Amino acid sequence: MNLNIQNKNALVCGSTQGIGKASAIGLASEGVNVTLIARNEEKLKAVLAELPNNNQNHNYIVADFSNPSELKEKIEASDLNFHILVNNTGGPAGGPVFNAQLDEFELAFTQHLKCNHVLVQAVVPFMKEAGFGRVINVISTSVKQPLDGLGVSNTIRGAVASWSKTLANELGQFNITVNNVLPGATGTERLKEIINNKAAKTGMSVEVVSENMMNASPAKRFAKPEEIANAIVFLASEKASFINGINVPVDGGRTKSL
Repeated sequence: MNLNIQNKNALVCGSTQGIGKASAIGLASEGVNVTLIARNEEKLKAVLAELPNNNQNHNYIVADFSNPSELKEKIEASDLNFHILVNNTGGPAGGPVFNAQLDEFELAFTQHLKCNHVLVQAVVPFMKEAGFGRVINVISTSVKQPLDGLGVSNTIRGAVASWSKTLANELGQFNITVNNVLPGATGTERLKEIINNKAAKTGMSVEVVSENMMNASPAKRFAKPEEIANAIVFLASEKASFINGINVPVDGGRTKSL
């Protein structure tokens, strides 16, 4: 299938590892000019060197998503000519929601919803001018089925999903789609952190915790970051032009709801 996104420009957040990195590579493989954005410049340089490049113009921006004002300055200093925005940020620390401190909610709200909003406000004017825009938010299956032990994440992800649906309704008339990809348990550093924390709190071994998590999916395994990225790349394409305002679980069938 020709996705017809050659020479489009994409801004991919959290692109030094995991799903963000896989998405950047997937988009670059389709001929997209990719701008990476994350806070670690050395890692950004390393990923930049890995991107497929067939006379493409790849770049990176160093920004800290705990500081929306800095992010706004950094993004406005770029050319802002992005057809595709992939919002992807590492999840909050785990733990029961009852035990969460207020600053945990505030930090997660800033890193996820506020920074997503800063980026959308920056890039949408060009998308309208170009008559083409794709915003893909990497969230979590928790927006359909809250996950035990991820109280702050469950709360904030739900807010981002509602924000996204509202944007989809407002921007659809401009050929700009806004969709959410909901990864299941995926083989990333974030998953290792969740597994290690759960093992420490329950006294179970890392191996047992991992096996239990894999068995929760009909696929009986964790996703590869590339499998999540494939859905993101498709939603970024011309072929997904009439898919708007939806949540797409990519979880091997783990989520119990339809």
